[in-house]
Amino acid sequence: MEDQIPAAHAGGIRRGRKFEQVLDGAREVFMTDGYERGSMDEVARCAGVSKATLYSYFPDKRLLFVEVVRIECLRQADAAIELTDTAAAPETVLRAAARRMIDFYLSEFGQAMHRICVAESRRFPELGRHFYDSGPKMARDRIGAYLEAACAAGWLAIDDIALAADQFVELSKADLFARMSCGMSDSIEPARIERVIDGAVATFLARYSAR
Repeated sequence: MEDQIPAAHAGGIRRGRKFEQVLDGAREVFMTDGYERGSMDEVARCAGVSKATLYSYFPDKRLLFVEVVRIECLRQADAAIELTDTAAAPETVLRAAARRMIDFYLSEFGQAMHRICVAESRRFPELGRHFYDSGPKMARDRIGAYLEAACAAGWLAIDDIALAADQFVELSKADLFARMSCGMSDSIEPARIERVIDGAVATFLARYSAR
């Protein structure tokens, strides 16, 4: 009955000294076994804690999985989509954003989370929504914020910022994400990635450049 939240713990997660240790163990289990096959017993073993300690932090498996997704997506997004330099030219920022998004989409975590969320979308639709909100949506939002700044600076001319951000994300994925997701390749050679980045930036600027 791992998916049921005991009434005493219905309020949520308790943090403590071994919180990060538990998350590390859970990440290892979910990345290897997925949500359905990953057990709380195995999480406790990988984390090096007792089941009592594990349940004191996370009273059910669903809550633990969502927290792993949330923390990892935030960490990956912060490392991958740093669009804080609004004074930089679009080609510089977009090229860096495309490269970092590709790193995320092709990473072990990105691929594993995609598979897990697709497999569990009917049983736990909130898992897919959470992954989308804290990963892909965050990337789109940050790109959109930069595009607004670039338009204000006169570099770009965009009427629909949200659509343009979505378009750039998809241009950056091109054939790479589908190839990995369908098991066509265990890795993508650097030259193929560079080709996609070059094409994404050139196509986007050809459509939206104001100069």
